[in-house]
Amino acid sequence: MKTAIVILNWNGRKLLEQFLPSIIENNSNDAEIYVADNNSTDTSIDFVRKNFPTVKIVKNESNGGYAKGYNDALKHIKADIYCLINSDIEVTKNWLPPILEVFKNEENTTIIQPKLLDFKDKTKFEYAGAGGGFIDKFGYPYCRGRIFNTIETDNKQFNDITEIFWASGACLFIRSEVFHKLNGFDEDYFAHQEEIDLCWRAKNNGYNIKYVGNSTVYHVGGATLQESNPHKTYLNFRNSLFNILKNTPSKTLIFVILTRLILDGIAGIKFIIELKPIHFWSILKAHFSFYKNLPKFVKKRKKLQQKSGYYKHKSIVWQYFILGKKMFKDL
Repeated sequence: MKTAIVILNWNGRKLLEQFLPSIIENNSNDAEIYVADNNSTDTSIDFVRKNFPTVKIVKNESNGGYAKGYNDALKHIKADIYCLINSDIEVTKNWLPPILEVFKNEENTTIIQPKLLDFKDKTKFEYAGAGGGFIDKFGYPYCRGRIFNTIETDNKQFNDITEIFWASGACLFIRSEVFHKLNGFDEDYFAHQEEIDLCWRAKNNGYNIKYVGNSTVYHVGGATLQESNPHKTYLNFRNSLFNILKNTPSKTLIFVILTRLILDGIAGIKFIIELKPIHFWSILKAHFSFYKNLPKFVKKRKKLQQKSGYYKHKSIVWQYFILGKKMFKDL
């Protein structure tokens, strides 16, 4: 299988300088390495051309964020498997073979995520994907090894290969044929949770998504938008509502959306109590944007198929905040 490792870049010279060498050094399967540049204004592309001549460059005409950035770049990259990887990830020796082996042996497995550990503390799982992603009844994403802000220590408890609901966009492998069949990422998301939407659509089309725990990468996280950034709060809350509207089965859609809007309101009150009013405002703006975009996303929904049965647990909010279950094994 021909594999392309594609690193999305926007003004990320320092990150490329720090992390690109590990990808080149640990390219044991002779994958082609690309930097997909989102119209950077720094010297990152000149730096790559000068110092890493084997790395290929795809230049996008604008900074369309994660979603449009990859959609535009992947039109120009021919491969069987795409590895979409953040510029702030350090890979390890032999990280590729276990993943490509699963693709080789499992025809219906179309998306794979490796184990994501924290670059800043390599004993901990990393927030963005940890040991593989799941979603609860009300559209809240969480991971094996990370539920809300509780992050587990890696004690090899997730060294398995298992079915998951979504793979982290920080390091996501996908069959190119399926990526294009699903029309790639939804560009209205710009960034955050577009990978969950892609995985949800893949699930609804009958494809399998796997986590491969004997492949490890280290993710800095927050290199684009810090967790405390109110714009990140806005994108996460808004895009999560988009996910529900597009992909939830009709028989539960209204109940799930109404419940979710109430829970978001409670989260907003929590931000006020914590003296974070700017994040309360971000949730409010997210809801207004959701209402504004309702007609567009209803049209998108009509073009998709929705299936039930993909929820791992009924309500992660209830499990975590009411029952006090902070670890994945306790759910």
